[in-house]
Amino acid sequence: MNTPNKLTLLRVIMVPIFMWAITAGYYVAAVVIFILASLTDQLDGHLARKNNQVTTFGKLMDPLADKILTISALVCLLGIGADFINSWVVMIIIARELIVTGIRQLAMGENTVIAASSWGKAKTVSQMAALIAVMIDLVFPLRVGEAFYTCLTFWLVALAVALTVYSGIDYVVKNRHLITFK
Repeated sequence: MNTPNKLTLLRVIMVPIFMWAITAGYYVAAVVIFILASLTDQLDGHLARKNNQVTTFGKLMDPLADKILTISALVCLLGIGADFINSWVVMIIIARELIVTGIRQLAMGENTVIAASSWGKAKTVSQMAALIAVMIDLVFPLRVGEAFYTCLTFWLVALAVALTVYSGIDYVVKNRHLITFK
């Protein structure tokens, strides 16, 4: 197993540790773990392309590891009542991820692997940035008068939701030939 694939698996392994930390109230540890896990996403893709180590496993598992990380974070943040994370935000993101995963499954049935698109990558980065901003609010609760950070976090979450919807539509449109009702 090559290094990029090991980093992808490391990201998945970090998820339950992150979940324990955030639900136990260890917010600083949770933010650090989430940031490190997010960085493995950037690093594994960079190393795979740089060292010509792109694999079918990586094409499938990297986006899945991202989904596991972000959905776990969203569910935990919703569960602890974090600001900026509402049930409709979580549902939109989970619905998109399930739809795209379904399309990837259809592609696999056709012996095709759908690599992450530019919009999908932008969606992932925006989701991770928004989640980090929300978690920083847990570490340093916002106080009245800190309108800039409140506004920034709100718009990061809004951007993540918008890119989630757009990239989902993009995947459906580009791969509509896989969707048949036979």
